[in-house]
Amino acid sequence: MLLSDCVDAYLDYLRVERALSPHTVAAYGRDLAKLVDFAEARGVSEPTAVDVDLLSRWMGQLHQSGTSPRSAARHLSAVRGMMKFLAKENVISNDPSRLVTRPKTGRRLPKPLAVEQVLALLDQPTADTLKGHRDRALLSLCYAAGLRVSELLGLRLGDLDFERGLVAAFGKGKKRRIVPLAAVTLTAVEQYLERLRRERVVGADGLLFPSRGGRPYSRQMFWKLVKRAALAAGIPEHVHPHRLRHSFATHLLVGGADLRTVQALLGHSDVATTEVYTLISADHLRQTHRRSHPRA
Repeated sequence: MLLSDCVDAYLDYLRVERALSPHTVAAYGRDLAKLVDFAEARGVSEPTAVDVDLLSRWMGQLHQSGTSPRSAARHLSAVRGMMKFLAKENVISNDPSRLVTRPKTGRRLPKPLAVEQVLALLDQPTADTLKGHRDRALLSLCYAAGLRVSELLGLRLGDLDFERGLVAAFGKGKKRRIVPLAAVTLTAVEQYLERLRRERVVGADGLLFPSRGGRPYSRQMFWKLVKRAALAAGIPEHVHPHRLRHSFATHLLVGGADLRTVQALLGHSDVATTEVYTLISADHLRQTHRRSHPRA
């Protein structure tokens, strides 16, 4: 079995067994293709011939080509995932990637928006049109439920429970989680759905946010929406959809929510992933203390 065939098999596993999004699978494929090219240029075409020396030289080449430590670490994670898969399938007997040192990346904290900034951003869509109601519902749901873009745009009508005020989000690996919604968000969605029915726009497979042609609303369109709303709200810094998710988590913790609750609402499988938000909260508390305490 050639190394390139192993990559194809691993990507099929991620797509079918792990149910990862096409975007994520494509990213893994690009990273692993670089390893295949590097190995084949050095006469290595079988997975059993991949060793620690080859992987270390590959990591060194990534560094020399200007790849950032964070990106190089992502490349190594892709290789480790594939090697673990190949060992499980008895294609290889030893996993050399375990012995390769992971590049030091530092801990980059997500930067949340202030509550006032988020509220100003959410208030930007004002037009009494289908587009205006849709944009208001999209932004409100994204922040109020802490949704990833893929989760937001993949919502279907049946995922909303208006009586109990809940939304069912399907995250990585199609894992389902329930997130409560405030009345203001439910109202925004109800007004949008009423306008959708009035204009007789129907989405494929019951999609909550279809485009005019009935196809799914695209990631690029939502990124542009967030950028427009941030500019209109007078937010001077770069705002992307994931910052709304970061802000959701941080505002919950600052407001007194416990870490396990925030972990469940974000859909993190490991609480260590959620712990990064406690550092943001501590920083927020320090800044507030310095601004307001007479002895700070």
